[in-house]
Amino acid sequence: MFIYVVKAGDSLFSVASKYQVNMDSIRITNGLKIPNIVPGQDLLIPTNVYIVQPGDSLFTIGQMALVPVETIKLYNGLHSNNLSIGMRLYLPPRTKYRAANFSYLTPTTPARDIELINQFADSNSYYGIFEYHISSDGTLSPLYLHSINTLSRQKQVAPIAVISNLTETGFSSAVARSIISNPTIRDQALNNIYNIVKNNNFAGVNIDFELLKDYDAADYVTFIRMVRNRLSPEGYTTSVALPAKTDDTTPWTKGYDYKGIGAAADFVFLMAYDFHHGGGEPGPVAPIKEVRQTIQYAKNHMNANKIILGVPNYGYDWAMARDGSVISARAIAVGDAVNTAMTNQVPIQYSNQYHQAHFEYWDALGNRHIIWFEDSRSRAQKLQLVVDYKIKGIGIWQLGLAFPQSIYLVDHFLSKRTVI
Repeated sequence: MFIYVVKAGDSLFSVASKYQVNMDSIRITNGLKIPNIVPGQDLLIPTNVYIVQPGDSLFTIGQMALVPVETIKLYNGLHSNNLSIGMRLYLPPRTKYRAANFSYLTPTTPARDIELINQFADSNSYYGIFEYHISSDGTLSPLYLHSINTLSRQKQVAPIAVISNLTETGFSSAVARSIISNPTIRDQALNNIYNIVKNNNFAGVNIDFELLKDYDAADYVTFIRMVRNRLSPEGYTTSVALPAKTDDTTPWTKGYDYKGIGAAADFVFLMAYDFHHGGGEPGPVAPIKEVRQTIQYAKNHMNANKIILGVPNYGYDWAMARDGSVISARAIAVGDAVNTAMTNQVPIQYSNQYHQAHFEYWDALGNRHIIWFEDSRSRAQKLQLVVDYKIKGIGIWQLGLAFPQSIYLVDHFLSKRTVI
């Protein structure tokens, strides 16, 4: 397998012919709904043989195949870096890092849920079932699970109940504050969380309280510790979804004590995305520098084996006014972003500074749009961080958002650690 970046004049047929790969296999691997690829688009080429092209070097081939040059030389018996056009090189598999991966799954229909559970079971150790809403009195909303937990366990994926302070108007600081600061309500919430986990055959809980205030930090650590103390004796895990934090000075992250939460929880899910989001200006959703800083900050405050790096299966589409201001913005799945570029026949750019893809297009009303999103190249960068920092694994928000290449890349870098 290697990543090919489409050049001007390329067609799906010409790319397949160049590398002697079946065209349909490229289409299926990359989830292409239409054939008219565009310059700058990245394609996973499903083959372990690379045919050297004009201008290639071992360095560029290694980058495309995500394999060290010395490994390619070793497996191909090469004693120098000299290549000849048309030479066939075997692309050896990477030595995989053993990881416990966590991906969020939102129940929709039984057929769709079963499809997702089966499709991603070999690359995930946990499914975070999103989600139970918690109210200010500690009660939890119902969630129709049908056979999700049973099937997940059959596939050796631990089903995890996600508990959030999400309301109809967004995440509520007031709801979270009510629960973590009032001992009576907190105890009621603990009982309800325990009963949800035990009565529905979950393997644990994932607490996702967002928009906490700075004065919530200590109470939140206490709450997480109490959840774990309640669940741990019966073998259930306690995990926490954390906003990306790179320092101790950013006001909106002061409610999250990484050191305290890291000590209280079994593991954490770093939401290392939305550095640019629908409520702000266009820009990279998960820029590599900030993602790296988030991991490093977390490692400075907790054990690496407690850290799961959360990555997005989406980007944002910003509609722009003539004066450069944002009219509106919406989240868009990676697959839909690529389809938008193909439909509008606009080239895709890639920022080597941020390691994120982006492009612009004009809609039927004459509005300019800017899309930034995660692609195969940027996902590979994140997976390499998991290996380099030796953390617990990678986590995906969320499996229902189409990113066809992601599953192949995860399998290329990581092997599954079974936890149940």
